[in-house]
Amino acid sequence: MANPATRGLNKGESTHMMPVFRKKWKILFGLCALALPLMAGVPAHADGDPLNGGDDDDTDAHRASSMHNLAGKLPLPRAHKDFSKYRFVPPGDRVVEQADTNRLLFWTKGGQPDGYAQRRGSSVIYYNAQGQAVRVQRLTAQEMND
Repeated sequence: MANPATRGLNKGESTHMMPVFRKKWKILFGLCALALPLMAGVPAHADGDPLNGGDDDDTDAHRASSMHNLAGKLPLPRAHKDFSKYRFVPPGDRVVEQADTNRLLFWTKGGQPDGYAQRRGSSVIYYNAQGQAVRVQRLTAQEMND
């Protein structure tokens, strides 16, 4: 009958070598765990991060901007278009400008979309609420130059 201490070992191997192998693996994994942040380029203690040993400054100059903060404060000015060339507005509708898409939206007093107008080349095309073109306004040469 085999000795329970030597079970699973080949002939000539002893049980006193197993703790040495375990100790080597623990040291190797410990070194890898310490070296991983250095290899990834992540600082161990970030400046300004009080949880990682940094100082607790309330100044925004030392903090990295998050995507939410950057989205709220766009560095570019809002687009501004001149919609004075758009002559037709459905009666009683409220007009909402979409300068970034060069579009005017028409809304009824009840809050329902009533269509939109969009400039395409030398024309302004008016669409109904279903997206079908209902009117085309040709721009003159003077309106095109302005």
